[in-house]
Amino acid sequence: MRFTKMEGLGNDYIYLNCLETVPEDLPALARRMSERHFGVGADGLICVKKGRAGDFTMEMYNADGSRGTMCGNGLRCLGKYVYDRGLTRKTCLTIDTDVGPRVMELQVRENRAVGASVDMGEVKLLTPMEVEAGGESFTLVPAWAGNPHGVIFCPRPEAVELERLGPLLERHPALGERTNIEFAVCPDEETILARVWERGSGVTLACGTGACACFAAARRMGMCCDRAQVRLPGGALEVEQRGEHVWMAGPARTVFEGDFPLHSDARTAIFPKACERWLDNGGGYL
Repeated sequence: MRFTKMEGLGNDYIYLNCLETVPEDLPALARRMSERHFGVGADGLICVKKGRAGDFTMEMYNADGSRGTMCGNGLRCLGKYVYDRGLTRKTCLTIDTDVGPRVMELQVRENRAVGASVDMGEVKLLTPMEVEAGGESFTLVPAWAGNPHGVIFCPRPEAVELERLGPLLERHPALGERTNIEFAVCPDEETILARVWERGSGVTLACGTGACACFAAARRMGMCCDRAQVRLPGGALEVEQRGEHVWMAGPARTVFEGDFPLHSDARTAIFPKACERWLDNGGGYL
């Protein structure tokens, strides 16, 4: 089975062309392929399918096999995927997702998509709540950005024990369902620094919906203006309010392509041919 690994600010996903055929048991396949020691390694799996009402459909699975409803970095990479492979020549696309269609404006350079700006829809905020986890108390702002988030503002996100607190907050009973968690700070009105614990994937270098959630929460609390740069460990996203919707812009990059066996034990499928071809890293073979 042919696959493509792509990343947006280090938030990496494995892409499958499912326009004609779809592999069986996608949750199990997502777990096998996402495993970073015995598989390809990624934050999850994204299937590119025929559009229902839009141009294409994004079907996403987290690294643990759970179904994801929305992924901002994944959307940008999907746009690059279909454009670079000649599946479309349009630079303005509508992508169907589990939470509705999302409009995307591709950034093209020398006939290759290098990034995109995406209409992420309306980010809905709930009343801040006090939660306890790991012997600490936090003020958490629940947010919906196509998936559930909990934004916690703190003086130093880089000092937070995210690996310890993330799993506890993700499954906190007060939140009702598994939730993505962000620790963030606004050093000025145009900058947000954030770290993310993604439900189903763990610590990630970036999160598009998480960036939008942090921006919406900071804006409502008067910490930032209508446009801000959200800086994550993997890089920066440009986020802005346009009417009722939040738009997010950032890069998209292809890492490599390869083949993955559909019917073998994950422990014996260690990069079977996965590293045979580097695409956006200057060419060459490993």
